[in-house]
Amino acid sequence: MASAELQGKYQKLAQEYSKLRAQNQVLKKGVVDEQANSAALKEQLKMKDQSLRKLQQEMDSLTFRNLQLAKRVELLQDELALSEPRGKKNKKSGESSSQLSQEQKSVFDEDLQKKIEENERLHIQFFEADEQHKHVEAELRSRLATLETEAAQHQAVVDGLTRKYMETIEKLQNDKAKLEVKSQTLEKEAKECRLRTEECQLQLKTLHEDLSGRLEESLSIINEKVPFNDTKYSQYNALNVPLHNRRHQLKMRDIAGQALAFVQDLVTALLNFHTYTEQRIQIFPVDSAIDTISPLNQKFSQYLHENASYVRPLEEGMLHLFESITEDTVTVLETTVKLKTFSEHLTSYICFLRKILPYQLKSLEEECESSLCTSALRARNLELSQDMKKMTAVFEKLQTYIALLALPSTEPDGLLRTNYSSVLTNVGAALHGFHDVMKDISKHYSQKAAIEHELPTATQKLITTNDCILSSVVALTNGAGKIASFFSNNLDYFIASLSYGPKAASGFISPLSAECMLQYKKKAAAYMKSLRKPLLESVPYEEALANRRILLSSTESREGLAQQVQQSLEKISKLEQEKEHWMLEAQLAKIKLEKENQRIADKLKNTGSAQLVGLAQENAAVSNTAGQDEATAKAVLEPIQSTSLVPDVESREDLIKNHYMARIVELTSQLQLADSKSVHFYAECRALSKRLALAEKSKEALTEEMKLASQNISRLQDELTTTKRSYEDQLSMMSDHLCSMNETLSKQREEIDTLKMSSKGNSKKNKSR
Repeated sequence: MASAELQGKYQKLAQEYSKLRAQNQVLKKGVVDEQANSAALKEQLKMKDQSLRKLQQEMDSLTFRNLQLAKRVELLQDELALSEPRGKKNKKSGESSSQLSQEQKSVFDEDLQKKIEENERLHIQFFEADEQHKHVEAELRSRLATLETEAAQHQAVVDGLTRKYMETIEKLQNDKAKLEVKSQTLEKEAKECRLRTEECQLQLKTLHEDLSGRLEESLSIINEKVPFNDTKYSQYNALNVPLHNRRHQLKMRDIAGQALAFVQDLVTALLNFHTYTEQRIQIFPVDSAIDTISPLNQKFSQYLHENASYVRPLEEGMLHLFESITEDTVTVLETTVKLKTFSEHLTSYICFLRKILPYQLKSLEEECESSLCTSALRARNLELSQDMKKMTAVFEKLQTYIALLALPSTEPDGLLRTNYSSVLTNVGAALHGFHDVMKDISKHYSQKAAIEHELPTATQKLITTNDCILSSVVALTNGAGKIASFFSNNLDYFIASLSYGPKAASGFISPLSAECMLQYKKKAAAYMKSLRKPLLESVPYEEALANRRILLSSTESREGLAQQVQQSLEKISKLEQEKEHWMLEAQLAKIKLEKENQRIADKLKNTGSAQLVGLAQENAAVSNTAGQDEATAKAVLEPIQSTSLVPDVESREDLIKNHYMARIVELTSQLQLADSKSVHFYAECRALSKRLALAEKSKEALTEEMKLASQNISRLQDELTTTKRSYEDQLSMMSDHLCSMNETLSKQREEIDTLKMSSKGNSKKNKSR
């Protein structure tokens, strides 16, 4: 397919190139015609110049002839003047001759007058012809200059187009070569892909046969072994333990922890607000230390004193809800049973707000009725009374939605699952409304405190109490804003997490099924924990990877490795044989030593020498050490085979020392050999790593070159389309320009023909004259 597309593109390019070449030939013919026309115009101009010179010569000859005639006329006039007196003298004698001279004079006068008129007319015609010739010559020269400039421009355009055409031809030839190379590579890749597809088809057939056999086997097993499908019925499916989503649980616990922190801040602010309000009632408008306050404020103060018993449970309920969300549970609305307790605590707090609201409104009215209250302070008190009503209403609205959210964990029919998202959005709206109300309370109470501070009867105690109430109101506002923004940010996650539940079901049916599911989950977790056994000690993963890399990067051949393995096996067999030999030698030495000790002990009993007893004990200790260590057995065997029965202590120590020194020398030589091998292997590994890095770099460079080649191909295609369009536009413009030039040339030819006709007519007239 790729080769066919390339051939089609190449054919299109060839067709476009042939079209452009034909258009180029047409343009060359047009330029050649224009050059021929300009040459013809130049020849015509030369002919006109020659004719003009001839006319000037004729004009000069005519002027010379006119001068001659004028001189002749003057001479005739002079002769006439001389002949007149003579005629007077000879009047009488020659009247006949006088008559003849008069007739000749009249004839001469008429001829002269005709010549003068004809000369004037010729002068006028010559002047007009000269002016017209100059005007026509100037026009022709200007047109010739414009035509020459246009011809030069056209020649430059033609040269540029030919240059561009040659460049495009070279580019196209290069592209053709590249495309041919690419087509060959693509053909090779296509062949490889065909082979791969055939292999994949064979693998697909085998896999299909294998999977079909497995499917039939599994279907037969399911039909024979499975009694029923528990996911078919929602009642049974609700009891299935869903997949454990640890990320979801950690996210819900994190969100619950943030909500607990916000609720704690809100509870602290509410406690401060109610407590400082109680203190304010004891101070203003009547100070309880100076005079008794009204019964209304006493009752109000008594109710406010009980605020902690209603506010503290909110924090406790949120804490219990946070503790109920663990990593091992499944957190959805059907399993959050502790949300019901938090809703109940919130309901009790709202009952408290409803109980203190009338007393709070009456207390504000009592402040307005006092003599110290100004009009501005009265307006602030009225605004605060409205704000307190709004605050109670917002809390009632919030409690309604939270109670609805607590229904799925207690009464599944109380709230449909389709309404969960709308209830959550309404909770977010209620929290934003609570934040707005608290902002209004903070604004109005700050204005009220500022007015009260300006009163002359304001005490320092009242000022500090107002400041404390204002700070608690600001804390309430900030807490409400944080809770509202927190809930809005996590609203999408809350709505998305509602679908978390049993597999292939809409959710838990009832709280009882959710509780049973959690019990099953605990049992399953305990069972999986009991199945978990401690793993045997194995090679660490990183060390195993390093060893695997070493094995993969080794440059030794299989034959060399097999020879090394064979040599190592032979060494192991020899070492085992030597081990067995020395074990036997050690046992024999031990037996001999025991017999020698027994004999020495018998002698000691007979002789009773204390020195021999010590030597026997020392030999017994040496025999015990010989049974534990094979290397020391060899060292003990050599002194036993000596001639003396009781070896010397110094000689034995020297033998042991020599043995260990020889062993140390052997180990150092082995260590040096291992170090040299490790250095050799390290060098090979470094070389292989460098080769690998170079191969990866070359791979990256080749991939980048492929990307650049693909980009260049796309860019060349775009340039080809743009050049094609530009060439078409230029050709259309040039064709229009050629049409206009042909029109101008036809007009010039007509003007030249008219000039020729006029010049011929003038020449005929001049000849006739």
